[in-house]
Amino acid sequence: MKFEKPVPVQWLAEFTGARLLGNTMQEATGINEIHKVTTGDISFVDFEKYYNACLNSAATIIIINKEVDCPEGKTLLVTPDPFSAYVKIVKRFRPFEPANKMVSDSAFIGEGTLLQPGVFVGNHVRIGNNCLIHPNVTIYDHTEIGDNVIIHAGCVIGADAFYFKRRRDQEMQYDKLESCGRVIIQNDVEIGAGSTIDKGVSGDTIIGAGTKLDNHIHIGHGAVIGKNCLFAAQVGIGGKAIIEDEVILWGQVGVSKDLTIGKGAVVMAQSGVPASIEGGRSYFGSPVGEAKPKMRELAWIKRIPELWEKVYGNKNL
Repeated sequence: MKFEKPVPVQWLAEFTGARLLGNTMQEATGINEIHKVTTGDISFVDFEKYYNACLNSAATIIIINKEVDCPEGKTLLVTPDPFSAYVKIVKRFRPFEPANKMVSDSAFIGEGTLLQPGVFVGNHVRIGNNCLIHPNVTIYDHTEIGDNVIIHAGCVIGADAFYFKRRRDQEMQYDKLESCGRVIIQNDVEIGAGSTIDKGVSGDTIIGAGTKLDNHIHIGHGAVIGKNCLFAAQVGIGGKAIIEDEVILWGQVGVSKDLTIGKGAVVMAQSGVPASIEGGRSYFGSPVGEAKPKMRELAWIKRIPELWEKVYGNKNL
């Protein structure tokens, strides 16, 4: 998320109760997770094994829970609880705005776009030209939708990220990382009935131009879906996954978080993708493998009883 105007680090330190190290004259221009940061952004780190990654990232201001050497040109905000400081900043600059009508006065609806009965359009939403939004679709604040988009009944666009921190010193307590990202749906996308697309924690969840989603699909926070992809029913995409252009995922494929599926890959139904896979190939299974070898493997597994009997006779397996 980018701020409307730069925020001095001295103000941030006072607001969060943090101690300043490094450049005390800088101004923050946004706040973001480590994988999305650009120059001027605030990020946070509270595990020592991630210190180097965060300190050497593009982030300019880093909220951290331990005094360390500050890299040149950066500012550290040292506080015992960086997570809570980060959430406090998010709430200050992206506060919740209650709705008082079904279509917000701050929303922009393009020419030729049709909203069917029961559609909710939140604050600061932008919907392009010639879109068709079917009944009972919910579009959360700050969502951006391009031209010629079709969204079928019952979809929820822009719900919060599923992102929680478990407090190790408190049994079974989870603190919510407040979401300040957006959903961006590009031109000529179609989204099937009952699908859900979560906003990014601090960046954008993106559905690329020409992509078609079937019914009951879930896209996790911060995922980036390429152009002209095709997802069949009940596909689930984990947070921050990158699906490149022209990927086909057939029914009930599950895709884990923080991975990449390469351009033109095809994943067959009910497969599970736990790690990155190359484009231009067909995959099957859980965990997935290339489809033809995986099919041969299954064929041999089915022959195990026959082979056992040949070797050991009628003894039990």
